[in-house]
Amino acid sequence: MFKEFKEFAVKGNVVDMAVGIIVGAAFTSIVNSLVNDIIMPPVGLVLGKVDFTNLYVVFRDGKIPAPYSSLADAKAAGAVTLNYGIFINAITSFLIVAFAVFLMVRTINRLKRQSEEAPAMPATKECPFCLSVIPIKAVRCGHCTSELK
Repeated sequence: MFKEFKEFAVKGNVVDMAVGIIVGAAFTSIVNSLVNDIIMPPVGLVLGKVDFTNLYVVFRDGKIPAPYSSLADAKAAGAVTLNYGIFINAITSFLIVAFAVFLMVRTINRLKRQSEEAPAMPATKECPFCLSVIPIKAVRCGHCTSELK
């Protein structure tokens, strides 16, 4: 049983999957930084200096009553909040990741199609005298013995 598990764990598919998960985790942190640090601040400026991470609705006040200056203050006070700004950031992150994966899959599919469409070199040719099929490198037909150019 241990031998079978070792064969399974060392197979290429499991190793490829592990590498994919590790790269995916690193890619997630890059995308989160892209969304939170690069994309959302200008979008917030265009929409009137809105910081999406601080968009929330208070359902119930905490120990300190509302208003709260930020989501962190609301959480520190123990308020129950609906954090729709963080959700907007998560949707934006998802869309960026989905688009990047789409582009990657599209490119891979295009490369596969190109390799499939590439015609293979023919291995045979037709004798111009007797129309028999002969090897491409033949200099004389094996059927009619005509000399080929």
